[in-house]
Amino acid sequence: MPFRSHMTDALGEARAAAARGEVPVGAVIVSASGEVLARGGNRTRALNDPTAHAEILAIRAACARLGSERLADCDLYVTLEPCAMCAAAIAAARLRRVFYGAADPKSGGVAQGARVFDRAQSHHRPEVYAGIAETESEALLRDFFAARRRLSPDAAAADD
Repeated sequence: MPFRSHMTDALGEARAAAARGEVPVGAVIVSASGEVLARGGNRTRALNDPTAHAEILAIRAACARLGSERLADCDLYVTLEPCAMCAAAIAAARLRRVFYGAADPKSGGVAQGARVFDRAQSHHRPEVYAGIAETESEALLRDFFAARRRLSPDAAAADD
């Protein structure tokens, strides 16, 4: 089966998150056969839940759909480099591959900061592909935070 990127779907989830006033991060989990199993966009504010990141929501939904805590034959597409919390969840779920858009020098947990998959304590290391739709992913984030700074300097500072 030829490779098909699902980053367009993840970008759609990120745009929907932004429209809800959430940080625009979107994620999609796809089976080895190419079926989209789950989608998620950040919902930390809507759910009053600091763990409601796009990746976590998509992982929960895919696991529920498959009736398993493991997603070994699945791939994750996400618009922003996963943070350390999400990277740990990715490892726990045993996702096969992670494709992400924008790097996150401040809070990333894959190529930046904690580098979760490089730790001996990580039970699984997925294949990681960075920079997929990077320009679009960065633009969504940049525009979202620029608009928040224009509307309310205090609100933007709380997001940093």
